[in-house]
Amino acid sequence: MKKDIFDLRGRVALVTGCSGGLGVQMAKALAARGAELVIIARRYEKLVEVQQAIEAEFGVKVLALQCDITDTGAVERMVDDALKKVGHIDIVVNNAGTGAVAPAEDITDAQFENEMQIDLFGTFRVARAVAKKSMIPNGYGRVINIASMYGLVGNKIAPASPYHAAKGGVVNLTRALAAEWGKYGITVNTICPGYFITPLTKETLESDYFAQYAKTVIPLERYGHEGELDSAVVFLASDASTYVTGVALPVDGGYTCV
Repeated sequence: MKKDIFDLRGRVALVTGCSGGLGVQMAKALAARGAELVIIARRYEKLVEVQQAIEAEFGVKVLALQCDITDTGAVERMVDDALKKVGHIDIVVNNAGTGAVAPAEDITDAQFENEMQIDLFGTFRVARAVAKKSMIPNGYGRVINIASMYGLVGNKIAPASPYHAAKGGVVNLTRALAAEWGKYGITVNTICPGYFITPLTKETLESDYFAQYAKTVIPLERYGHEGELDSAVVFLASDASTYVTGVALPVDGGYTCV
């Protein structure tokens, strides 16, 4: 019988920013293929709700751990705690992020630094800890960083220079880690989502002015639907992508092709 190259049974995936939005969607996509989960966020009460929902729907084990990824000590303790309970971490989805929107000339140092601490340095902290403590010793790993199409291009509708800078950093951090860690059997790739409606983006994306703008700049003339990141995250987490590393994969309806 031919092996299912998308089968994730026996794998453990750690997903950050998993209290809502795209993090939950991607966690469910991995669980649907059989992966056990370690879900991470700052809001523990929300994590427990997600944990219970995924366990009930997919029948996989889910470990919920509170963690602030801007705190190096907290990240190290979280990974140690996870490994004590689940034994190994095979997949990391670095999804946690934020977004400061304001004209560049009005962005404060604190806003810029916060963006870097969460979106860029937070991604590195988690990848570093999991790679060092589990993936490198085990000779296997799948690191999936969640950047943005805004990490590849600028934009004229919603000024967000710190976000562009941080997500652009994630794209090239991905290439650097892929180059370094390939010898350990670890692949490192990044997904660059386009416009998806989440609790954080709903108000902006559903406004008339933004909807009209999006229709003119997205070749598919619509926002991403729930579930349209699933195939990308499962592909990069599975044996379907064993020879794919250092890649930035836009899932953006064509936004970055024009």
